[in-house]
Amino acid sequence: MKVYKIGFALILAVLLIGASAAAEVTDRIVAVINDEIITLSEFNRGFEPYAKNIKAGYKGNNLEDVMAKSKASFLQRLIDQMLIEQEAKKAGMGMASIKDAEVMDIISNMLAKNNTSMEIYLKKLADEGKTLESVKKDIKEQLLRMRLLKREVQAKILVTDQEIGEYYDKHRQDYEGKEAVHIKLILLPVPAGMSNAVREAARDRAQQLHTRILNGEPFEQLAAQYSQGPAAAQGGDIGFVERGVILPDVEKVAFSLPVGQVSGVIETELGFQILTVVDKRGAGLKPFTVVREEIKATIEEEKITKKYDEWIEGIRKKSFIDVRL
Repeated sequence: MKVYKIGFALILAVLLIGASAAAEVTDRIVAVINDEIITLSEFNRGFEPYAKNIKAGYKGNNLEDVMAKSKASFLQRLIDQMLIEQEAKKAGMGMASIKDAEVMDIISNMLAKNNTSMEIYLKKLADEGKTLESVKKDIKEQLLRMRLLKREVQAKILVTDQEIGEYYDKHRQDYEGKEAVHIKLILLPVPAGMSNAVREAARDRAQQLHTRILNGEPFEQLAAQYSQGPAAAQGGDIGFVERGVILPDVEKVAFSLPVGQVSGVIETELGFQILTVVDKRGAGLKPFTVVREEIKATIEEEKITKKYDEWIEGIRKKSFIDVRL
């Protein structure tokens, strides 16, 4: 998701305001985050697809309340992304630290995986109204966020042998006779009561994401950017799930899909989901030596989620954030 800075939009707003003392103010600041801003026009452009879906599909009597909560949630996501990028710059991990050659390697690998030439890819981007530079910028932003989170969150997580042993003793039944699958998930929710038009729009977005994954874009990056499901900030990695825990339609796909494969778009009562299988474990009693790494990964995931929540809250508290929406 694009994070907006002081730039042309603000200059334009100033010029419009200064053109005539009686002219209507067409833009304003909706949030100040340290020395950067988000303008109303920028916010509206980003929120517009969500607003259309809500207006088209909501059938209740509290549209204004639903819209206000959705706007607040969307703005908070923009603010957090901006804070992450600011922290990356402070740590010397700004955009300049990610070389074009590294980004082009990612793009080249994607093209090779999809057996597509650069010429065809550039034409496809042009047809979608995009440019190679905009794609490179998106990749750099994702790499920047992932590197910072790895440094500030994941790298500070320690799981001891004692913790692993205690977890095994406490959850021993979890490793007795239960089949499970380790998945990463992208969820595009469709709230109950929404119209068919809203559901079809969400289906289209899911299909577009699925195509991008098949074309070689990293699942984790797209999950972090677009998923509204669990563990989105961790690339959609929700760890191991057992039978009977997730929705039947999703479970059927997850347990039948080979490790390393990506599912199609799965339609459920919650919306649309795409998943990829990371690992599987079979039924039957699992000895400690076999499940040790699995337990370690589970504890790490729990700690990472908690650590991330604490970290981003700490960044918010020490930052100057003025919301004017």
